Amino acid sequence: MRPKFVPIILAGGKGERFWPLSRKHRPKQFLCLDGSGESLIQATANRLLPIVGGWDDIWVITSKLLETGVQEQLPSLPAANLLAEPEGRDTAAAVAWATLEVAKRYGEDVVVGFFPADAWIADAEAFAQTIESAVQLAEHTGAIVTLGITPTFPSIGYGYIQQGIASGKYNDRDTYRVDRFTEKPDLETAKSFIASGDYTWNSGIFIFTASTAIGELNIHAPELMQLLIEKGVSIYPTLPKISIDYALMEKTKLTHVIPADFGWDDLGDWNAIERLLKGDNINVELANHVCIDTTGAVLYASNPDEVVVTIGLEDVVVVRDGDVTLIVAKDRTQEIKQVVNKIKEDRELDRLL
Repeated sequence: MRPKFVPIILAGGKGERFWPLSRKHRPKQFLCLDGSGESLIQATANRLLPIVGGWDDIWVITSKLLETGVQEQLPSLPAANLLAEPEGRDTAAAVAWATLEVAKRYGEDVVVGFFPADAWIADAEAFAQTIESAVQLAEHTGAIVTLGITPTFPSIGYGYIQQGIASGKYNDRDTYRVDRFTEKPDLETAKSFIASGDYTWNSGIFIFTASTAIGELNIHAPELMQLLIEKGVSIYPTLPKISIDYALMEKTKLTHVIPADFGWDDLGDWNAIERLLKGDNINVELANHVCIDTTGAVLYASNPDEVVVTIGLEDVVVVRDGDVTLIVAKDRTQEIKQVVNKIKEDRELDRLL
């Protein structure tokens, strides 16, 4: 009998690069950004449901601030499967706590998968087949498995995974040892990675048995694990603030990668909307837009009765939401987070977050 597979959705992110649409109580994962009618977290859950057969085995970890929002987004999720962090301490703490809690319920033989709540995936069937490969690899070898997305352009905004020697074939998919992880390279390095054929984008999806994860975290992040095991969630605000990539994935010798091609985007900022929706259009218009000589623009208005007018603009993002209008050059959307940080310093502007 094969071990149980339990997917856990990581839903504590703030999505600040999608401000002003993404705000404290309405972060990116609660938004519908592709015109499908589903929010990103709903789409993530609905992709996972056929794999496990129902809601009983899907878990979500989020922040205390977003707990009610997750319940509203996913009303069928059992309350016992929703973990609310008292304070955000990055992904290592979230992964460690959720893995320990799942292991308490199902035992350490359970295969656990972690999935960002805010990724876009085109082909749900290919996604499910790839997850099955990863589950088999984790179950049979004790590997820590990550999915590497086949690159389509030399992105400087994604992390990269270098695949090493072949480690087998599971569910008709080739798997490889991981040689190294590289965070957000410069353009020339990204081009060389793609030219080599040995690199994939880091999807942020990883799968392992609970026993493997607990054992490796005890080795590579002992302070984090010791505090959680001895003190429980009450110690959360004092836990080290570190990502799972730095705490575990870049240190363990057990990582394997499965190259995947199911249509993926991490929807990191407003430019991702153009990648998804532009097609042959001059602009991406998610607003009532009147324009003269405007090209390459992304336009969004949350109120369909409002009109956005542009004249003589090129390669800009214009977002109108509530009491904020954002206008930014497309090649500077990464700086939106800097604006959010400035607003945080001004109490009078806190209402905008």
